Amino acid sequence: MTHRVLVVDDDPTVSDVVRRYLEQDGCRVRLAADGLAALAAVDAERPDLVVLDLMLGGLDGLEVCRRLQRDQPGLPVVMLTALGEESDRVLGLEVGADDYVTKPFSPRELTLRVRSVLRRTAPAASPRPALLRDGDLVADTGRRTAERAGRPLALTVREFDLLEFLLRNPARAWSRADLLDRVWGWQFGDQSTVTVHVRRLREKIEDDPASPVRLVTAWGVGYRYEPAARA
Repeated sequence: MTHRVLVVDDDPTVSDVVRRYLEQDGCRVRLAADGLAALAAVDAERPDLVVLDLMLGGLDGLEVCRRLQRDQPGLPVVMLTALGEESDRVLGLEVGADDYVTKPFSPRELTLRVRSVLRRTAPAASPRPALLRDGDLVADTGRRTAERAGRPLALTVREFDLLEFLLRNPARAWSRADLLDRVWGWQFGDQSTVTVHVRRLREKIEDDPASPVRLVTAWGVGYRYEPAARA
């Protein structure tokens, strides 16, 4: 299957390098040089994934990501950023990016990250149950959709991955390193990624995200999913 990838970067050299590597990996790539052009390209033909530079002139990458999450729920975004501070990376994740790569970056690493996200969005071919239920919370792993009390949840790729993993592995404490490995497939990485996604997921599955009863903190360890019957 050929995946459609939109690359959004105002540096033509970076765009060309990313395009060539992704095309060599079998993707069909479209380029956009600014935020407005990116939104127009997505409206014209929804891609399978967007590679999005954070530091765009005019409409910056954060605002583009916010609008994509609002208007194109479930569209995966891998963010490129030249900003090395943890707060900047966290901000990108907060607005809905599924992954990020910090400039200067290895084009090969970016290609692997893109492939990883695309693989997770592919329809499940597993014989495991397609529907995971916990009270009023239902996750359809085949369609990669979730709902609570009959209302659809707008989950990013990684948020759904995290929810699915926790529903399959309840009542056990997982460290952030464990989750980074089991959900993201990273043996090394910024563990604040997990913290951000836990916070975002709580906002969607908890009545009171500040006092969670499902996705709870396991003090001194990390996080634990408590099924509704135990909550």
